[in-house]
Amino acid sequence: MSWFYLIFAGLLEIGWPIGLKMSQDPASRWSGILVAVVFMTLSGVFLWLAQRQIPMGIAYAVWTGIGAAGTFMVGVLYYGDPASLAKYVGIALIVAGVATLKLAH
Repeated sequence: MSWFYLIFAGLLEIGWPIGLKMSQDPASRWSGILVAVVFMTLSGVFLWLAQRQIPMGIAYAVWTGIGAAGTFMVGVLYYGDPASLAKYVGIALIVAGVATLKLAH
C-alpha cells in the first residue's frame, strides 16, 4: 500500500505547479493559488503515509521524479512548453531511475 501512496503523492505533486501556472492569469489568481495549496497539502500527506514503510531517501527521489516528469509532460502537452529530443531523453532517464529505485527496494 505504501507504494500506492507514494505514486499517488507523486501524481498529486504535478498539481501544484499547474495551480501556480493558473494563478498567473489575474482572473484566476486566487483559485490557482488555492489549487496549488490543496495539491501541495495532499501530496505531502500521501508522501508522509508512504514514508512509514519506504525509506525517506527512496520515497523523496521517487516523489520528485514522478512530479518532475509529469509536470514536464503537462507543460509540453497543455501549455506549449518547448521540448526537444534531449529533454525527452532526460525525462526518460528520470523515469528509468524511479523504476530502478522501485525494483531495488
